[in-house]
Amino acid sequence: MGKKALQWHPAFQAALQVELAEDRPFLRFHEEYNLSRKPLQMDTLIIKLEPGHVVSKSIGRIFRTYNIVEYKSPEDYISVNDFYKVLGYVCIYQADTGKVLEIPPEELTITLVGDHYPRRLVRHLKKRYGVRIRNVTKGIYYIEDFIFPVQLLVTEQLSKEEYAWLGRLRKGLDLKLDIEPLAREYKGKKNDPLYQAVMDVIVRANQKQYEEGRRMCEALKELFADELAEREEKGIEKGIEKGLEKGVQALVETCRELHLSRGQCLEKLVEKFQLTEDSAGIYLNTYWK
Repeated sequence: MGKKALQWHPAFQAALQVELAEDRPFLRFHEEYNLSRKPLQMDTLIIKLEPGHVVSKSIGRIFRTYNIVEYKSPEDYISVNDFYKVLGYVCIYQADTGKVLEIPPEELTITLVGDHYPRRLVRHLKKRYGVRIRNVTKGIYYIEDFIFPVQLLVTEQLSKEEYAWLGRLRKGLDLKLDIEPLAREYKGKKNDPLYQAVMDVIVRANQKQYEEGRRMCEALKELFADELAEREEKGIEKGIEKGLEKGVQALVETCRELHLSRGQCLEKLVEKFQLTEDSAGIYLNTYWK
């Protein structure tokens, strides 16, 4: 059976809300927003609830009332066709209303998000429409002199200090520069579903680095120790309620989810359930699949 595909889009949706958390009371997020009764869906529609509110983070400075966001995963790129598709979304969204100009065109923006700078698209827009490209800050480019305000977010270029999550939503992370800071950032927020969604994809996309990090990085050791302790406690409670075997099975599953070795899991079984190594080994062979 092949590996489960990484679900980049839900993680991006979560990371976007994490990065804009400070302004979340002033923003409403609509994921996979239906443009009409037919199955046309934008990745994200962000509606600014108070028109005068200025979003604190740089990715939201361009925002007006209605903001359409298109995201391409690290394995994909922002193409010329993607641009026109999103432009079509914006025009349909503006026009598919009960009254003429119910949504003022000047209150619409487009944000295109990708891991790489879309050079071909930029060349096309410059040649075809005479637009100007302005690099506002690291990883953020404005396409000016166009029908709508447009920004390009190049996630690999974003400031990792300002965008701890969006800036690392990809493969090939560095242990010291990326993994350790994320572990520290995640520690106090691991019960938040948004942070969980981002962290899950980042860990699975960088499994080798996280395996290494658990052996070398104190922040990761502490993080996973806490998580394992919580899950072990649930496993023990389940074992008390449903019998030893259920509890042992739950602990083995937890060890596998946290990518512990068989030897480490064996030690946990012996310690938590007062089993002999032989008995623990039998359980391990049964449930370690």
